[in-house]
Amino acid sequence: MRFRPWPKPEPYRDTSRKRAAFKRKQRLEREALPLFAEMIAERQHSVEEEMTRRHVWWERREQEQRAQRAARWRKARARLFALPDPLRRTIRNVWRSCPYPADPAYLLDLLHQIAVGRVDPHRSPWVFDGKLTARITPNPSSFGEAFRQIGHRKIGGGPKVTPAAQFLFCGNLGSGILFLRTRVRLNDPHESYYSSSSHRLRDSHVGRAGHWIDLEVRGDCSDAELELIRRLAQEAETRPVFVRRVAKLISGGREGDAQ
Repeated sequence: MRFRPWPKPEPYRDTSRKRAAFKRKQRLEREALPLFAEMIAERQHSVEEEMTRRHVWWERREQEQRAQRAARWRKARARLFALPDPLRRTIRNVWRSCPYPADPAYLLDLLHQIAVGRVDPHRSPWVFDGKLTARITPNPSSFGEAFRQIGHRKIGGGPKVTPAAQFLFCGNLGSGILFLRTRVRLNDPHESYYSSSSHRLRDSHVGRAGHWIDLEVRGDCSDAELELIRRLAQEAETRPVFVRRVAKLISGGREGDAQ
């Protein structure tokens, strides 16, 4: 069995700080009842007597704790050896590899968790034996099936102006995870989102004739997958959609187009 031996007991350490703390405690007791200060002082014992009492108490406390620990080990071993041989061997192997401290209290708790069915000794909860597989959508039929929205923020806007929307999507078509960002662009570069109410963009759907969708793709994808992204995005949008690869962030926090 895996166990941690009880450390060798150390004698009580008599220090000047402990003596000063005890003297302060007695002084506060006298100052709390000044009319009875002399009576209280007569009943108080000296520092030397207090240190002697603590030495005796410390040894008794160490003996009691060692006896309690030994009793818990005997109790845990009795429970363990009451189990069938195959299960006992399995639990012994689990106990050797578990992250719990080598203490009888933790062994008793492990045996209890196994007895009530919260821990399966054949499938330890701290051992991960599963195989991670990426979620891939190789042949999606729609943009929503291939990519999941993970972000959304507003661009522009004001007291009387509805801001444009920018969305962030992620997905995996088979070559690796891809991040897509869609932005609404204006056909006229001199135009502004801060326009009159009859020409402003409401929730990215008003004034579609004057806008187009800029779709940026980050990640490794083939030309065929890039064309698939463009087709799915265009089927989900009535405005023109332009798809382009975007490289990772470069120094200074700026972005560059992939070559």
